[in-house]
Amino acid sequence: MEIYIISMCVVAGIYAVMALGLNVMWGMAGLVNLGLVGSAAAGAYTSAILTKTFAIPIPLGILAGAIVAAAVGAVLALVTRRLKEHYLAIVTLGFAETIRIVASNEIWLTNGTDGISGIAGPFRADLTPFQYNLVYLGIVLLVLLGLYVCCQRISYSPFGRVLRAVRDDDMVVSVAGKNAQSFKLKAFSIGSGIIGLAGGLYAHYTSFISPDLFVPLLTLYVKLSLLVGGVGNNRGAVVGAALIILILEGSRFVVPFIPYISPAQGAAIRELFLSATLLIVLRFRVTGLVPEPHDHPVIPRPGTATAGTSIKAS
Repeated sequence: MEIYIISMCVVAGIYAVMALGLNVMWGMAGLVNLGLVGSAAAGAYTSAILTKTFAIPIPLGILAGAIVAAAVGAVLALVTRRLKEHYLAIVTLGFAETIRIVASNEIWLTNGTDGISGIAGPFRADLTPFQYNLVYLGIVLLVLLGLYVCCQRISYSPFGRVLRAVRDDDMVVSVAGKNAQSFKLKAFSIGSGIIGLAGGLYAHYTSFISPDLFVPLLTLYVKLSLLVGGVGNNRGAVVGAALIILILEGSRFVVPFIPYISPAQGAAIRELFLSATLLIVLRFRVTGLVPEPHDHPVIPRPGTATAGTSIKAS
C-alpha cells in the first residue's frame, strides 16, 4: 500500500509539471493547446531512445527530450501563428494524434505499438521497489520545485506581464510596440519544453512507453487540473493536479462498493466523479480553487528600483 501511495504521488508530481507547462501557454498567454500529449510523447521517446540506444545519462536524456519538445512546440507555433481559440485547439489536437500515429508506425525508431521497454531508471538496479519509488518521488519533487520557482519568476517578470497582455488583447500589445506573435511563440515553446520534460520523467519512472499511453484523455486530465486549481496561477496548477489524481485514484476504492455494476461501468463512474468535481468547483469557484491574483507585483532586478506595471519586456 505504501508503494502505491508513493507511486500516485509521483504521478501527481508529473501531472503538476505538465500543468505548469500548460499554465505558461494557456494561463499566461491564452493559447489553447489540446496537443499536450504530443509534446509529452516527444520528450518521452527522445529520452528513452537516447538513454537506451546511445547510453546517454538519464539527466541529459530528459533534458534533450525537453529541448526536442520545445523545438517541436516552436514549429507548431509558427505553423499556427495566425490561428486563435477553437481553430488553434483543433490543429493542436491533430498534431498530438499525428505524433501518436507516427510513433505507432515508425517501428525502426519507436518499436511501433509494442513500445519501448527496459528504459533505464535512476538507481533502479540498486534499490528495492519501495526505495526506488521513494527516491524517484524526491527527484520529481525537486524538479517540480525548480520549475515552480522558474514559472513564478516568469509570471512576475516583464515577460510574464506581456504574456498576460497578449492573452487579454494582443492588438493592444502590438500598438504598444511589442511583437505579439514572438511572445506567443516563446510561450508555446517554453510550455511544450516543460511538458516534454514531464514526458521524460514518466518514461524513466515506468521504464516502458507506447503510443497507447499518449491519448487525448491525458490532455483533458491536465487541463482539468489547471481549471480546477486556477488558470493563470502556478500554485493552482500544482493543487489542481494533486486533486485530480486524488479523485481518480480515490474513486478506485469507492466503485467496488457500488452494487450491480460491471467493471466498464465502474470505470465510467470514476470519470463521472471527476466531472462532478469540476462542475462543483466551477459552480462555487469560477476561477478555480486558487485564482489568479489581480495584481502581479514586480520583482526588481538587483540594484534597481521597483518598476511599474507597464508592459515592458527585455
